Amino acid sequence: MVLITQSGPQTLPLGASAPDFSLPGTDGQTYRLASFQEAKLLVISFTCNHCPYAKGVEDRFVRLAKTYQPKGIGFLAISANDAANYPDDSFENMKRRAAEKGFCFPYLYDEPQTTAKAYGAVCTPHIFVFDHERKLIYEGRIDDNWQNEAAVKAHDLHDALDAALAGQPVPRPQTNPMGCSIKWK
Repeated sequence: MVLITQSGPQTLPLGASAPDFSLPGTDGQTYRLASFQEAKLLVISFTCNHCPYAKGVEDRFVRLAKTYQPKGIGFLAISANDAANYPDDSFENMKRRAAEKGFCFPYLYDEPQTTAKAYGAVCTPHIFVFDHERKLIYEGRIDDNWQNEAAVKAHDLHDALDAALAGQPVPRPQTNPMGCSIKWK
């Protein structure tokens, strides 16, 4: 498990603007931040194919996307891992994973790792939620138990999205993300 520390990338502070990006998606399109301009909120998950933490919450993330996309919330996932040393995380394997798991959101490849560094992502998964002005309102984890969904007591991402949609402050705007470290080059 990785917790945010001062020695790693500097994670975006609450209220910060979302850094722009231009990344290829597994669907053959290139995406920028502006690609999601119509979304009321934008949820970005830095994730990967091989990490047990990321795989443990992947189905939950897909379900949340299917629940909240009709409410105007945009979702995307970004993998920035070094595929040379972690071949499960290659772009070709990302394409397979997105198809197998039925991703209903863009799955983007940050091969140069510049986007992960700009956001200060430290592990997979690491969640960032931005409001309609693309200011950071939530950063952290999906929930408090990656191994056993039945044992989840804190539905952090769900609660953040519900609060933001209702025009309320996010109850816990920062939580410690749990996951495998980003595999930097």
